[in-house]
Amino acid sequence: MDYVSALVPPVVMAAFFIGLVVTIVKSQGGSNKNKEDAAAEAAEAAEAGAAVQR
Repeated sequence: MDYVSALVPPVVMAAFFIGLVVTIVKSQGGSNKNKEDAAAEAAEAAEAGAAVQR
C-alpha cells in the first residue's frame, strides 16, 4: 500500500492544477473583457509616457 500513499499527493495536486487552469481559461473574455483591455491599455500608455519623460 506504499504505492497508494506515494501516488495520492501528485494526483491531488494535478487535479487542483487542472481546475486552476480551467478556471483561468473560463474567466478570460466575457463581459469584463473590454474593461480589462481598457485597463491594460491605460497602464501601457502610462508606462510609455513615463519612459518618454526620462
